[in-house]
Amino acid sequence: MRLRREMPKLKTKSGAKKRFKLTASGKIKAGVAGKRHRLLSHNAKYIRQNRGTKVMSASDAKIIKIFLPYGLS
Repeated sequence: MRLRREMPKLKTKSGAKKRFKLTASGKIKAGVAGKRHRLLSHNAKYIRQNRGTKVMSASDAKIIKIFLPYGLS
């Protein structure tokens, strides 16, 4: 009798699952960089525009989706 082997499960990059979220339309959003420290050297416009989250570009999203083989739950 021959046993049928299944493909091994793929591991999700643990850093990616902590940093990214999926939108309802399937795009990837992430927090904006440059908001932790040394904010005195940035002007108010920079701080205001980088508030909240941003949708990742298509080229970055393609790489991130490889890191998340089963999506985000």
